Amino acid sequence: MNSEEEFYDAETGLESDDSCEVSFKDALVFEGKQAKDASTTQQNGVWERRKVLPADMISRNNLNMWSILKKCIGMELSKIAMPVVFNEPLSFLQRISEYMEHTHLIHKACSLSDSIDRMQVVAAFAVSAVASQWERTGKPFNPLLGETFELTREEDGYRLISEQVSHHPPISAFHAESLKQEFEFHGTIYPKLKFWGKSVEAEPKGTMTLELLKHKEAYTWTNPMCCVHNIILGKLWIEQYGTVEIVNHSTGDKCILNFRPCGMFGKELHKVEGYIQDKSKKKHRVIYGKWTECMYSVDPKVYDANKKAEKKAGGISKKQKQETCAEGDEADDMPDVQETVTVIPGSALLWKIKPRPPHSEQMYNFTSFALTLNEMEPGMEELLAPTDCRLRPDLKAMEDGDLDGAMTEKERLEEKQRAARKERSKNEEEWCTRWFQMKTNPHTGAEDWLYTGGYFERNFVESPNIY
Repeated sequence: MNSEEEFYDAETGLESDDSCEVSFKDALVFEGKQAKDASTTQQNGVWERRKVLPADMISRNNLNMWSILKKCIGMELSKIAMPVVFNEPLSFLQRISEYMEHTHLIHKACSLSDSIDRMQVVAAFAVSAVASQWERTGKPFNPLLGETFELTREEDGYRLISEQVSHHPPISAFHAESLKQEFEFHGTIYPKLKFWGKSVEAEPKGTMTLELLKHKEAYTWTNPMCCVHNIILGKLWIEQYGTVEIVNHSTGDKCILNFRPCGMFGKELHKVEGYIQDKSKKKHRVIYGKWTECMYSVDPKVYDANKKAEKKAGGISKKQKQETCAEGDEADDMPDVQETVTVIPGSALLWKIKPRPPHSEQMYNFTSFALTLNEMEPGMEELLAPTDCRLRPDLKAMEDGDLDGAMTEKERLEEKQRAARKERSKNEEEWCTRWFQMKTNPHTGAEDWLYTGGYFERNFVESPNIY
């Protein structure tokens, strides 16, 4: 049988200076280039991106998840076939492209002269890359072997290509580049999913590499763990947790970010805290905020003084904190927490999330950026590779609200993929990737799927027939 898995993505922001209060109203707005708001088709003769999906989200109320997952406790889910109704109408390759929603942060980093300043903006970008997972409990479609996705956003100054380079285990590779040769951003993701009875845990294995070409700098990091709670009963909710270490391989600077696990009373839910240090381990900035909301930067001395003042005023005791952590794993109900960040005086706002579009909950909780990823721009169909996931019939049927059509097409595509694999095995043929090859990442020394170039020359004669 085939598989269906994965989780992941990104959200939106601005940039600023701030001090005190619990709102953003006093923050100065970063004057960077921001993506235009999504729209539908023509406005005064100018094409605009859509703001809605063709159909509302398909209801999941009538399916018994327990009947599917009860035999999978503790197992890795990459080989479990899941009903298409639990999907969202995007491929995992498109999910990956949502990292680029916050490209203005990369442009900002390119414009800064100080390496510590660049690091704090890169850290904000790394956090923003997981922000669109908030409330996105639908599973993206597993990419077929050889499936691709391209994305060009001239208004944001970049283009991206991704390819599914392996099916078992599922491995996705992507490469994004500035249209003005300012940066390259690339990575390989091979997610591991496990079901633990009440929850599904996703470990997004793989390294992200961001190269700022003007500064001759390369940053690498891995993404945090993701857990989806209440898979069987109750309201689905997501938390991210784990330590993310961002390394500047040129200067030796590091940013260590701690994505906090929830805890019993929800006081740590969505929180991210960390610090930037140079190669001599001297701390320069503290980074704090929530991955669902915003990220700030502040001087370490100011941060420490603020924490001491909080303790004196009667913060949570050490014993309470220990109890919270110890009991957190038993409580799967989402804590009722206030979605705000208390801003320390003297902080600088690095990134702030954009609100979801109206009626987002009826559109798989998509961001405005995600709403546009399956859209065919004028003249695009003639230029696309035949392997692009916009052309994938089961995904398109689901976006159009046709569940029966999506299920039928999904089964047909999976059977076609199995037959092709058997044929290659019979003829002793190896699968050849089209746009990426396994090489050594020059910054980490580890094996990585790296872009070999040539996609945008648009010679697709040898592309496989996967749909």
